[in-house]
Amino acid sequence: MFRSALTKAYRTPSLAAALSRGNAGGSASSVIARRLYSDKPEAATEKNEATEKASETAESPSISAEDFEKIKKASTEKDAKLKELKDAYLRSLADAENIRNRSKTEIENTKVFAIQKFAKDLLDTVDILELALKHVPKEHLADKVANKTLIDLFEGVDMTKSSLLRTLERHGIESFDPTDKPYDPNTSHALYQAPIPGKTPGTVFAVEKRGYILKGRVLRSAQVGVVLDPSGN
Repeated sequence: MFRSALTKAYRTPSLAAALSRGNAGGSASSVIARRLYSDKPEAATEKNEATEKASETAESPSISAEDFEKIKKASTEKDAKLKELKDAYLRSLADAENIRNRSKTEIENTKVFAIQKFAKDLLDTVDILELALKHVPKEHLADKVANKTLIDLFEGVDMTKSSLLRTLERHGIESFDPTDKPYDPNTSHALYQAPIPGKTPGTVFAVEKRGYILKGRVLRSAQVGVVLDPSGN
């Protein structure tokens, strides 16, 4: 193949003339090499490819103004729909979080106040014990020899009441005595009113039944007597 190319080169008139003139500084082999390895055809091919690409680009179809407006409108509607869906999603997350918080609070309250009804029933027992202790004359307690049996019974009842109150406190139930404090209708129930010399009107001077609070909530209001203002105010 190389031999045929070489033979063809020798038959070229321009190459034969160059060889016959004997160009200075060059040999026949160098002339043939320049002829055989010329890159001009490759450059021409690259130029043709670039021209074809440019013509293909120029022939690309353009978008009309009407089509552009339609695409723009569809894009705007899509953005609005996405925004609407995002807002709905965020609201759903907020509602779910509120439901979880309310459920958690309700569960905690259920645990805390589960003993509320049972505790109210026990308060009646405490009231009975306190009433029994209250009606024992103090002078009978002073004579420990003659009234030893009564004193022992009194102490036993008092210990039972104290133990029951401590049990209630362990479960978050605390008693309160509003004596000499301003009357508060939120925590106390006034059974009667009476003018008491030396007492400030509107204050509690007697407690018939103590009040009880369960975890900050009034379990039972105190039943009290309130000092009445003599002037009627």
